[in-house]
Amino acid sequence: MIESSQVVIDGLVIHHVGSRSEGQPIRFSKSAINLQDNVEVGSLLKTYFFNAFKNEGYYTFTGAEEGAAGLVYNLAVEVFSDKTKLYNASVRLAEHLYEHSNHPKIRGGEFYVALFSNVAVDGIGVDALGIFKSENKDSFLKVYLRGQDFELGAEEGINIRKLDKGCIIFNTEAEHGFKVVMVDNVNKGNEAAFWKDDFLGLQPREDAFFYTRNYLDLCKNFVREVYNGENQVPKPEQIDFLNRSIDFFDKKGTFRQDDFEREVIRLPEVTEAFNDYRNQFETERGIPLNDSFDIAKTAVKSEKKYFKSVLKLDKNFHVYVHGKRDFIEKGYDDNRGLNYYKLYFENEL
Repeated sequence: MIESSQVVIDGLVIHHVGSRSEGQPIRFSKSAINLQDNVEVGSLLKTYFFNAFKNEGYYTFTGAEEGAAGLVYNLAVEVFSDKTKLYNASVRLAEHLYEHSNHPKIRGGEFYVALFSNVAVDGIGVDALGIFKSENKDSFLKVYLRGQDFELGAEEGINIRKLDKGCIIFNTEAEHGFKVVMVDNVNKGNEAAFWKDDFLGLQPREDAFFYTRNYLDLCKNFVREVYNGENQVPKPEQIDFLNRSIDFFDKKGTFRQDDFEREVIRLPEVTEAFNDYRNQFETERGIPLNDSFDIAKTAVKSEKKYFKSVLKLDKNFHVYVHGKRDFIEKGYDDNRGLNYYKLYFENEL
Protein backbone atom coordinates (compact mmCIF):
# COMPACT_ATOMS: atom_id res chain seq x y z
CA MET A 1 0.00 0.00 0.00
CA ILE A 2 1.48 3.33 -1.13
CA GLU A 3 0.52 6.70 0.36
CA SER A 4 1.86 9.78 -1.43
CA SER A 5 0.05 12.68 0.25
CA GLN A 6 3.17 13.76 2.21
CA VAL A 7 5.72 13.04 -0.52
CA VAL A 8 8.46 15.58 -1.21
CA ILE A 9 10.26 15.71 -4.57
CA ASP A 10 13.90 16.18 -3.59
CA GLY A 11 15.27 16.06 -7.12
CA LEU A 12 14.12 15.70 -10.73
CA VAL A 13 15.98 15.31 -14.02
CA ILE A 14 14.29 15.14 -17.44
CA HIS A 15 15.88 13.88 -20.66
CA HIS A 16 14.38 12.88 -23.99
CA VAL A 17 15.02 9.31 -25.11
CA GLY A 18 14.31 8.84 -28.80
CA SER A 19 13.27 5.67 -30.59
CA ARG A 20 16.48 3.89 -31.54
CA SER A 21 14.72 1.87 -34.24
CA GLU A 22 13.80 5.14 -35.98
CA GLY A 23 17.27 6.65 -35.57
CA GLN A 24 16.16 9.27 -33.04
CA PRO A 25 18.87 10.48 -30.62
CA ILE A 26 18.95 11.06 -26.86
CA ARG A 27 18.75 14.68 -25.74
CA PHE A 28 20.20 15.28 -22.29
CA SER A 29 19.36 18.09 -19.88
CA LYS A 30 22.41 19.85 -18.49
CA SER A 31 21.14 19.87 -14.91
CA ALA A 32 18.30 18.92 -12.59
CA ILE A 33 15.06 20.92 -12.42
CA ASN A 34 14.50 23.29 -9.49
CA LEU A 35 10.95 22.88 -8.18
CA GLN A 36 11.36 24.75 -4.89
CA ASP A 37 9.60 27.89 -6.15
CA ASN A 38 6.92 26.12 -8.16
CA VAL A 39 4.58 24.38 -5.73
CA GLU A 40 1.78 23.96 -8.29
CA VAL A 41 3.97 22.07 -10.79
CA GLY A 42 5.37 19.92 -7.99
CA SER A 43 1.84 18.97 -6.91
CA LEU A 44 0.86 18.08 -10.49
CA LEU A 45 3.99 15.96 -10.89
CA LYS A 46 3.19 13.97 -7.75
CA THR A 47 -0.26 13.23 -9.17
CA TYR A 48 1.29 12.20 -12.49
CA PHE A 49 3.97 10.01 -10.94
CA PHE A 50 1.96 8.22 -8.24
CA ASN A 51 -1.69 7.91 -9.30
CA ALA A 52 -1.06 5.18 -11.88
CA PHE A 53 0.12 2.67 -9.27
CA LYS A 54 -2.69 0.49 -7.96
CA ASN A 55 -2.52 -2.44 -5.56
CA GLU A 56 -0.96 -4.82 -8.09
CA GLY A 57 1.82 -6.21 -5.91
CA TYR A 58 5.54 -5.55 -5.60
CA TYR A 59 8.47 -6.46 -7.81
CA THR A 60 12.11 -6.89 -6.89
CA PHE A 61 15.52 -6.89 -8.56
CA THR A 62 16.90 -10.41 -8.78
CA GLY A 63 20.41 -11.36 -9.77
CA ALA A 64 21.32 -7.81 -8.78
CA GLU A 65 24.98 -8.33 -9.59
CA GLU A 66 24.46 -8.70 -13.33
CA GLY A 67 22.43 -7.56 -16.35
CA ALA A 68 19.71 -4.90 -16.36
CA ALA A 69 18.78 -5.69 -12.76
CA GLY A 70 22.37 -5.07 -11.70
CA LEU A 71 22.67 -1.72 -13.43
CA VAL A 72 19.38 -0.23 -12.20
CA TYR A 73 19.76 -1.77 -8.73
CA ASN A 74 23.29 -0.46 -8.27
CA LEU A 75 22.38 3.01 -9.49
CA ALA A 76 19.51 3.07 -6.98
CA VAL A 77 21.93 2.09 -4.21
CA GLU A 78 24.27 4.90 -5.27
CA VAL A 79 21.54 7.56 -5.29
CA PHE A 80 20.09 6.47 -1.94
CA SER A 81 23.61 6.68 -0.47
CA ASP A 82 24.44 10.06 -2.06
CA LYS A 83 21.64 12.27 -3.44
CA THR A 84 24.13 14.37 -5.43
CA LYS A 85 24.56 11.40 -7.78
CA LEU A 86 21.00 11.72 -9.10
CA TYR A 87 21.97 13.54 -12.31
CA ASN A 88 24.77 11.12 -13.26
CA ALA A 89 22.47 8.18 -12.51
CA SER A 90 19.76 9.69 -14.73
CA VAL A 91 22.19 9.92 -17.67
CA ARG A 92 23.25 6.29 -17.29
CA LEU A 93 19.63 5.17 -17.01
CA ALA A 94 18.67 7.13 -20.14
CA GLU A 95 21.54 5.54 -22.06
CA HIS A 96 20.52 2.11 -20.78
CA LEU A 97 16.90 2.68 -21.85
CA TYR A 98 18.00 3.85 -25.31
CA GLU A 99 20.01 0.65 -25.81
CA HIS A 100 16.80 -1.36 -25.27
CA SER A 101 14.48 0.78 -27.42
CA ASN A 102 14.94 -1.23 -30.61
CA HIS A 103 11.39 -2.53 -31.05
CA PRO A 104 9.51 -0.56 -33.76
CA LYS A 105 6.53 -0.11 -31.41
CA ILE A 106 8.68 1.55 -28.73
CA ARG A 107 8.22 5.28 -29.18
CA GLY A 108 10.47 8.11 -28.09
CA GLY A 109 9.49 10.34 -25.20
CA GLU A 110 10.41 12.33 -22.12
CA PHE A 111 12.35 10.37 -19.51
CA TYR A 112 12.09 11.41 -15.86
CA VAL A 113 14.27 10.34 -12.94
CA ALA A 114 13.05 11.65 -9.59
CA LEU A 115 14.14 11.32 -5.98
CA PHE A 116 11.38 11.34 -3.38
CA SER A 117 11.28 11.43 0.39
CA ASN A 118 8.53 10.59 2.88
CA VAL A 119 6.78 8.00 0.70
CA ALA A 120 4.63 5.80 2.95
CA VAL A 121 5.03 2.13 1.97
CA ASP A 122 2.95 -0.27 4.05
CA GLY A 123 2.76 2.44 6.72
CA ILE A 124 6.49 3.22 6.85
CA GLY A 125 8.00 6.43 5.44
CA VAL A 126 10.97 5.84 3.11
CA ASP A 127 12.93 7.51 0.31
CA ALA A 128 12.19 6.38 -3.23
CA LEU A 129 13.68 6.64 -6.72
CA GLY A 130 11.19 7.10 -9.54
CA ILE A 131 11.84 6.29 -13.20
CA PHE A 132 9.14 7.35 -15.66
CA LYS A 133 8.60 7.78 -19.39
CA SER A 134 5.91 9.68 -21.30
CA GLU A 135 5.35 8.66 -24.92
CA ASN A 136 1.91 10.04 -25.78
CA LYS A 137 0.61 13.58 -26.00
CA ASP A 138 -2.99 14.73 -25.65
CA SER A 139 -4.54 17.75 -27.35
CA PHE A 140 -6.06 20.43 -25.13
CA LEU A 141 -8.26 23.43 -25.83
CA LYS A 142 -7.16 26.68 -24.25
CA VAL A 143 -9.59 29.54 -23.68
CA TYR A 144 -8.00 32.96 -23.32
CA LEU A 145 -9.12 36.57 -23.22
CA ARG A 146 -7.98 38.99 -25.92
CA GLY A 147 -9.30 42.48 -25.33
CA GLN A 148 -12.97 41.98 -24.50
CA ASP A 149 -13.39 38.73 -26.43
CA PHE A 150 -12.69 35.11 -25.56
CA GLU A 151 -10.74 33.07 -28.08
CA LEU A 152 -9.76 29.43 -28.42
CA GLY A 153 -6.41 27.84 -29.05
CA ALA A 154 -5.08 24.29 -29.15
CA GLU A 155 -2.02 22.91 -27.42
CA GLU A 156 -0.39 19.52 -26.98
CA GLY A 157 0.65 18.34 -23.56
CA ILE A 158 0.99 15.46 -21.13
CA ASN A 159 -2.15 14.20 -19.43
CA ILE A 160 -1.24 13.91 -15.74
CA ARG A 161 -3.88 11.16 -15.35
CA LYS A 162 -2.20 8.90 -17.92
CA LEU A 163 1.31 7.79 -16.99
CA ASP A 164 2.69 5.71 -19.86
CA LYS A 165 5.53 3.87 -18.13
CA GLY A 166 6.76 4.04 -14.58
CA CYS A 167 8.77 2.40 -11.84
CA ILE A 168 9.27 3.42 -8.21
CA ILE A 169 12.07 1.85 -6.18
CA PHE A 170 11.54 2.12 -2.43
CA ASN A 171 14.57 2.32 -0.17
CA THR A 172 13.62 -0.67 1.93
CA GLU A 173 14.82 -4.28 1.97
CA ALA A 174 17.79 -3.42 -0.26
CA GLU A 175 19.47 -6.69 0.70
CA HIS A 176 16.55 -8.53 -0.93
CA GLY A 177 16.50 -6.45 -4.12
CA PHE A 178 14.30 -3.56 -2.84
CA LYS A 179 10.53 -3.25 -2.97
CA VAL A 180 9.53 -1.95 -6.41
CA VAL A 181 6.28 -1.08 -8.18
CA MET A 182 6.06 -0.99 -11.97
CA VAL A 183 3.52 -0.04 -14.61
CA ASP A 184 3.40 -0.07 -18.43
CA ASN A 185 0.14 1.34 -19.76
CA VAL A 186 1.25 1.55 -23.39
CA ASN A 187 2.76 -1.68 -24.61
CA LYS A 188 1.29 -5.15 -24.24
CA GLY A 189 2.64 -8.55 -25.22
CA ASN A 190 6.21 -9.11 -26.35
CA GLU A 191 7.02 -5.45 -26.95
CA ALA A 192 6.14 -4.67 -23.31
CA ALA A 193 8.86 -6.99 -22.00
CA PHE A 194 11.57 -4.43 -22.69
CA TRP A 195 10.42 -2.10 -19.85
CA LYS A 196 10.04 -4.73 -17.10
CA ASP A 197 12.60 -7.32 -18.23
CA ASP A 198 15.18 -5.74 -20.55
CA PHE A 199 15.39 -2.25 -19.07
CA LEU A 200 14.54 -2.73 -15.39
CA GLY A 201 15.25 -6.43 -14.85
CA LEU A 202 12.37 -7.03 -12.45
CA GLN A 203 10.59 -10.13 -11.21
CA PRO A 204 7.46 -10.37 -9.03
CA ARG A 205 8.26 -10.37 -5.34
CA GLU A 206 7.28 -13.69 -3.76
CA ASP A 207 5.11 -12.43 -0.92
CA ALA A 208 1.52 -12.86 0.28
CA PHE A 209 0.16 -10.85 -2.67
CA PHE A 210 2.15 -12.98 -5.13
CA TYR A 211 0.94 -16.31 -3.72
CA THR A 212 -2.67 -15.17 -3.32
CA ARG A 213 -3.00 -13.78 -6.83
CA ASN A 214 -1.35 -16.77 -8.48
CA TYR A 215 -3.46 -19.31 -6.58
CA LEU A 216 -6.64 -17.50 -7.57
CA ASP A 217 -5.34 -17.43 -11.14
CA LEU A 218 -4.84 -21.20 -10.86
CA CYS A 219 -8.47 -21.68 -9.76
CA LYS A 220 -9.77 -19.53 -12.59
CA ASN A 221 -7.71 -21.35 -15.22
CA PHE A 222 -8.59 -24.77 -13.81
CA VAL A 223 -12.27 -24.05 -14.49
CA ARG A 224 -11.52 -22.64 -17.93
CA GLU A 225 -9.27 -25.49 -19.09
CA VAL A 226 -10.31 -28.59 -17.12
CA TYR A 227 -13.45 -28.18 -15.01
CA ASN A 228 -15.53 -27.19 -18.01
CA GLY A 229 -18.30 -28.21 -20.39
CA GLU A 230 -15.96 -30.27 -22.55
CA ASN A 231 -15.48 -32.53 -19.52
CA GLN A 232 -19.21 -32.71 -18.82
CA VAL A 233 -19.16 -30.16 -15.98
CA PRO A 234 -22.39 -28.09 -16.04
CA LYS A 235 -22.04 -24.31 -16.01
CA PRO A 236 -23.63 -23.90 -12.55
CA GLU A 237 -21.01 -26.33 -11.15
CA GLN A 238 -18.24 -24.23 -12.69
CA ILE A 239 -19.67 -21.03 -11.23
CA ASP A 240 -20.13 -22.70 -7.85
CA PHE A 241 -16.48 -23.77 -7.80
CA LEU A 242 -15.36 -20.21 -8.56
CA ASN A 243 -17.70 -18.78 -5.91
CA ARG A 244 -16.45 -21.20 -3.26
CA SER A 245 -12.84 -20.40 -4.20
CA ILE A 246 -13.19 -16.62 -3.90
CA ASP A 247 -15.29 -16.96 -0.72
CA PHE A 248 -12.55 -19.12 0.83
CA PHE A 249 -9.91 -16.47 0.18
CA ASP A 250 -12.28 -13.70 1.25
CA LYS A 251 -13.02 -15.22 4.64
CA LYS A 252 -9.70 -16.83 5.58
CA GLY A 253 -6.59 -15.08 6.86
CA THR A 254 -4.26 -17.94 5.99
CA PHE A 255 -4.33 -20.36 3.09
CA ARG A 256 -3.81 -24.07 3.77
CA GLN A 257 -4.03 -26.58 0.96
CA ASP A 258 -5.76 -29.23 3.08
CA ASP A 259 -8.50 -26.77 4.11
CA PHE A 260 -8.98 -25.68 0.51
CA GLU A 261 -9.36 -29.24 -0.73
CA ARG A 262 -11.86 -30.07 2.02
CA GLU A 263 -13.97 -26.88 1.89
CA VAL A 264 -13.79 -25.91 -1.79
CA ILE A 265 -12.88 -28.87 -4.01
CA ARG A 266 -14.58 -31.51 -1.85
CA LEU A 267 -14.77 -34.46 -4.28
CA PRO A 268 -11.73 -36.82 -4.45
CA GLU A 269 -11.82 -37.11 -8.27
CA VAL A 270 -11.93 -33.31 -8.65
CA THR A 271 -9.12 -32.94 -6.12
CA GLU A 272 -6.97 -35.29 -8.15
CA ALA A 273 -7.68 -33.39 -11.37
CA PHE A 274 -7.02 -30.06 -9.63
CA ASN A 275 -3.65 -31.16 -8.23
CA ASP A 276 -2.60 -32.57 -11.62
CA TYR A 277 -3.45 -29.24 -13.21
CA ARG A 278 -1.66 -27.37 -10.43
CA ASN A 279 1.58 -29.27 -11.15
CA GLN A 280 1.21 -28.45 -14.85
CA PHE A 281 0.48 -24.79 -14.03
CA GLU A 282 3.59 -24.46 -11.84
CA THR A 283 5.82 -26.13 -14.43
CA GLU A 284 4.60 -24.19 -17.46
CA ARG A 285 4.67 -20.80 -15.75
CA GLY A 286 7.65 -21.34 -13.51
CA ILE A 287 5.58 -20.15 -10.55
CA PRO A 288 5.85 -21.77 -7.11
CA LEU A 289 2.52 -22.26 -5.33
CA ASN A 290 2.99 -22.84 -1.62
CA ASP A 291 0.70 -25.12 0.38
CA SER A 292 0.45 -22.49 3.12
CA PHE A 293 0.68 -18.69 3.03
CA ASP A 294 -0.90 -15.52 4.41
CA ILE A 295 -3.77 -14.28 2.25
CA ALA A 296 -3.40 -10.72 0.88
CA LYS A 297 -6.86 -9.12 0.86
CA THR A 298 -5.72 -6.53 -1.70
CA ALA A 299 -4.99 -9.38 -4.12
CA VAL A 300 -8.39 -10.96 -3.44
CA LYS A 301 -10.11 -7.64 -4.14
CA SER A 302 -8.09 -7.19 -7.33
CA GLU A 303 -8.91 -10.68 -8.64
CA LYS A 304 -12.61 -10.73 -7.72
CA LYS A 305 -13.64 -8.90 -10.86
CA TYR A 306 -12.26 -11.74 -12.98
CA PHE A 307 -14.37 -14.40 -11.24
CA LYS A 308 -17.51 -14.46 -13.33
CA SER A 309 -20.67 -15.74 -11.66
CA VAL A 310 -23.12 -15.25 -14.52
CA LEU A 311 -25.15 -17.79 -16.47
CA LYS A 312 -25.61 -16.23 -19.92
CA LEU A 313 -28.66 -17.74 -21.61
CA ASP A 314 -28.83 -16.83 -25.29
CA LYS A 315 -29.11 -13.05 -25.55
CA ASN A 316 -32.17 -12.78 -23.36
CA PHE A 317 -31.18 -13.62 -19.79
CA HIS A 318 -28.25 -13.20 -17.41
CA VAL A 319 -28.59 -15.16 -14.17
CA TYR A 320 -26.22 -14.11 -11.39
CA VAL A 321 -25.27 -17.02 -9.13
CA HIS A 322 -23.69 -16.24 -5.74
CA GLY A 323 -24.22 -19.58 -4.01
CA LYS A 324 -26.83 -22.26 -3.22
CA ARG A 325 -25.90 -24.56 -6.10
CA ASP A 326 -28.56 -27.05 -4.92
CA PHE A 327 -31.25 -24.45 -5.68
CA ILE A 328 -30.57 -24.64 -9.44
CA GLU A 329 -31.77 -27.41 -11.71
CA LYS A 330 -31.23 -27.80 -15.44
CA GLY A 331 -33.55 -29.66 -17.76
CA TYR A 332 -34.82 -30.02 -21.33
CA ASP A 333 -38.38 -29.35 -22.52
CA ASP A 334 -39.21 -31.87 -25.28
CA ASN A 335 -42.33 -30.01 -26.37
CA ARG A 336 -40.51 -26.72 -26.91
CA GLY A 337 -37.17 -28.21 -27.85
CA LEU A 338 -35.42 -25.88 -25.43
CA ASN A 339 -33.16 -26.14 -22.39
CA TYR A 340 -34.31 -24.58 -19.13
CA TYR A 341 -33.09 -23.79 -15.61
CA LYS A 342 -35.35 -24.13 -12.58
CA LEU A 343 -34.50 -21.79 -9.66
CA TYR A 344 -35.69 -22.32 -6.07
CA PHE A 345 -35.78 -19.45 -3.55
CA GLU A 346 -37.29 -18.54 -0.19
CA ASN A 347 -38.13 -14.86 -0.61
CA GLU A 348 -38.44 -12.45 -3.52
CA LEU A 349 -36.58 -9.26 -2.61
